[in-house]
Amino acid sequence: MARHHPAADPALRHVAWRDLTTMRPRDGVIECLHPLPWLALSLTLAQFGVWLLAAPATFMFFLTALRLNHEAIHHNLGFGPRGHRRVLHGLSALMLGSNSSVAFNHLHHHAKIGTPDDIEGKCGEMKLWQVLLYGPRFPVETHLYGWRNGGPQLRRRMAIDLGLNALVIGAALATQWAPLLYHIAAMVAAQCFTAFFAVWITHHGCEDGLVARTQRGRLLNLVSYNMFYHLEHHLFPAVPVSRLPRLAARLDAAAPTLAARMRMVVPVRSL
Repeated sequence: MARHHPAADPALRHVAWRDLTTMRPRDGVIECLHPLPWLALSLTLAQFGVWLLAAPATFMFFLTALRLNHEAIHHNLGFGPRGHRRVLHGLSALMLGSNSSVAFNHLHHHAKIGTPDDIEGKCGEMKLWQVLLYGPRFPVETHLYGWRNGGPQLRRRMAIDLGLNALVIGAALATQWAPLLYHIAAMVAAQCFTAFFAVWITHHGCEDGLVARTQRGRLLNLVSYNMFYHLEHHLFPAVPVSRLPRLAARLDAAAPTLAARMRMVVPVRSL
């Protein structure tokens, strides 16, 4: 059964959001730069065998790459359609997998959230142990769903993505460069936890009328690159992630009843 969407709250009609949507190409370029320092740091630390520090840097790379991927999916980078597709292809090579398929499933998730056809969002209805066990199957099932249901255009884009994956893996095997081999292993592991990190933590326990969780607290949102403002994103997906804190403040002021019902990703408002 589809969940009642909080967008039906009449108070949301008074939330000003359209002024937050305009992105210039240079704004999009800045967004594209976020993952690169973390990638460089993780590869450098792996080169020197400092694995305990390389792992957190790799995690931050994957987090910022998810944010960039998310912005490209919603065309929130200020580029044209081709530019957003190129970002998806580039991230597919760096993260492994097909982000064109991720885009298809994520937009489908927005349209079908809470229904049996929401293949991405179903993870949010699982228990913690279930989503962790399901994790390795999640990228396989979503890729197959995209291939079968996305049509010939999506299949062509997925073929490009997977071809780029093959080039990166081939380069790693041919050169035996330890940091690149490490990166590939780390991305495979990260993809297995995507169901947990990208879906479950922002959607679990939201069967009572809210479609997603959110977060308040400057420090937590700084560390998470604003990725926990997920309820705001579902309400106004055209607003770029970098501007969700401003949207959240407006939302709290305009719809205090909704704000009082919000569920936090991390149940601490002050951090």
